[in-house]
Amino acid sequence: MVDRSKLINSFLKRSPWALSQRQTIAGDASNRRYERLTLQDGTTAILMDAPTNQGEDTRPFIEITNFLRNANLSAPKILAQDPINGFLLLEDLGDDLFARIVSTNPIMERLLYETATDVLLHLHEYNPPQLSKCDAKMMTHMVSVAFTWYQFGVVGYTDRAAQTTFQSAFYSALKPLNKRTNVIIQRDYHSENLIWIPNRSGISRVGLLDYQDALIGHRAYDLVSILQDARRDISLDVTQDMVTRYINSSGIQYSEFMVDYALLGLQRNLRILGIFTRLSLAYGKPHYVDFIPRVWSHIQKNLTHPVLQDIAPMIHKTLPEPTSIILQELKEKCATIPLQ
Repeated sequence: MVDRSKLINSFLKRSPWALSQRQTIAGDASNRRYERLTLQDGTTAILMDAPTNQGEDTRPFIEITNFLRNANLSAPKILAQDPINGFLLLEDLGDDLFARIVSTNPIMERLLYETATDVLLHLHEYNPPQLSKCDAKMMTHMVSVAFTWYQFGVVGYTDRAAQTTFQSAFYSALKPLNKRTNVIIQRDYHSENLIWIPNRSGISRVGLLDYQDALIGHRAYDLVSILQDARRDISLDVTQDMVTRYINSSGIQYSEFMVDYALLGLQRNLRILGIFTRLSLAYGKPHYVDFIPRVWSHIQKNLTHPVLQDIAPMIHKTLPEPTSIILQELKEKCATIPLQ
């Protein structure tokens, strides 16, 4: 077995950071690990450890980082890289995650979300790089985890007939969005992946993280991601104002955008429902179960849109509401179900 610690030491020896102090910092839902490196003079950097033998690949991160930085956005500068072994040394953008700032200083919420919305408006003016398309077919496939993991985890089986019926109807509803699938989407654009950098100006104040899974998608996708956040509640007036801000600034048609917004909101939250269940049941990360009630509330809100009136009964019939008893049972099954 490869000794990651030796590989890291070898990587750092080829940089000015060989003698730095190292401190593990919070990771994410992937197999990636992060450390903050500190030199004697107080200068810091972030080490990303992305094990290639666990399916991680730093090359997409490098590609998207270069694209975002060329678009004058605050993705971290890459200081050193070893894609073969899965190591990156990155500019340290700090610890001021949007979620932390708003929790301690709620008055900042509007400014942060206005600036993050403006980042999307700016980004969507750029021709995207060559990436796979997040089209109706891909998005329909992505929601299968709501059945294969959430439904399975709750009731003990996956209703394949109900899943097929839902996915067929949902694909038909999503298909018109294909012609509007034309911008880069970061996919995890939310309060724990955005860092506030107050000493910069304008949209540069938003530091970007966790965008290596970027695709070509619909311009509403990342707006849904930040405004229907699984990790924190956003005030209703800010949510409504940010949607209006995006629509007015982009000059797109309101009713069409709101149809697409509801469809993408349902798609994204059904996928998250399944993924968070899987993270607990298969990967032993039960704290993701705590986010499920908020995800469920987003699902229910999106289902009220008229475009989903025929699909809503399918969800209500096949996916049980996550009651406190169900949530506790999901936690008790933590790390007991292998990957299917």
